[in-house]
Amino acid sequence: MSDRLPGVLTRRRASIPLLAVALCLPPFYLDAFWLRIGLFSMAAAIGAIGLALLSGTAGQLSLGHAFFLAVGAYGYAYLAGEPGPGLPPALAAPLAVLLAGAAGGLFSPVAGRVKGIYLGIATLALVFLGHHVLLTADSVTGGFNGRSVPPLTLGGFTFGADDPHLTVLGVPFGAEERLWFLGLGLFAFTWFTARGLLRSRPGRALAALRDSETAAAVMGVDVARHRSAAFVVSSMYAGLAGVFLALAFRRVVPDYFSLALSVDYLAMIVIGGLGSVAGATAGAVFVTALPLLMTRYADRLPLVAAPGSTDGAVGPTEAARYLYGAAIVLVLLYAPDGLHGLARRVRERVRRRRRPRTPVPESVPPSPRPAAAARSKEHTP
Repeated sequence: MSDRLPGVLTRRRASIPLLAVALCLPPFYLDAFWLRIGLFSMAAAIGAIGLALLSGTAGQLSLGHAFFLAVGAYGYAYLAGEPGPGLPPALAAPLAVLLAGAAGGLFSPVAGRVKGIYLGIATLALVFLGHHVLLTADSVTGGFNGRSVPPLTLGGFTFGADDPHLTVLGVPFGAEERLWFLGLGLFAFTWFTARGLLRSRPGRALAALRDSETAAAVMGVDVARHRSAAFVVSSMYAGLAGVFLALAFRRVVPDYFSLALSVDYLAMIVIGGLGSVAGATAGAVFVTALPLLMTRYADRLPLVAAPGSTDGAVGPTEAARYLYGAAIVLVLLYAPDGLHGLARRVRERVRRRRRPRTPVPESVPPSPRPAAAARSKEHTP
């Protein structure tokens, strides 16, 4: 095993540049529909990684993830827009992420002392409270109609704005193409920081806390402080996802940040695999892309009605929810570690089959034992 480990690490390091190049190619070959699926999937992956750190690693159930996405999205739209302070978008974006972290910090004392289903119910109140504020605070949120999102500008380059004069390698670079590379950068930042956190001492402390709270406390882990910190970090990841989601949508409305969005994020981490960064990413892509694909190809799918149809059939969004609800049941029954664990087992089986079998030397028959000498019978006088 130790002899194969350097080779495996070398192959993984060599595959990273190839994967990066492959992820940079879609804007040059795919149309706007597929690029939008990628943008929404990257935003969902950023938020799902944050929830995976909280629920999968720290073992804390949260149903309020949609609230922190709304804080990030509306925070950026307000700070960078009019009416609002009108801050530079490059400054408004990190401030919106910090605002989401501050909201998580205000709730962190509850997260540090409550666990399990009780924390889930407590965070559920955040979704309803946030939705009410979004509808009533018209001067900040725009009320029911929401508000438009200013494009992000970095160094004179504007993301999220169409410019017919900008072409790269003969390909017009509009809003989707520009946001694609911004999303890749944000997703890469989220991926590496989350993996670094999981491998660090606080990450190991959170894993120990998830396995056994009593054992973690005996080993010196401050239970309340680590739970609170995990909640704040998860909130900041959700705020970053909300900022990028707002840039991709170009308009934020209150109805999007509902309880259904929080349930979708729970489905992402369960299907992908709890506590896994790669699993959260896979689950986010699956849950995000499925309804969009079913909406586009609804006329070709059986038992699925096209959007706006009144024939009483199941709509594409509802059909997608049924499908990934069934996927959750199948994962819980047959693959409790999610898509990430399933892919790992398949990879190990393929590697085991490709491994050359060493010939087993023919066994040499053992030499016969010498017969024990007959014991002479003693003469009885």
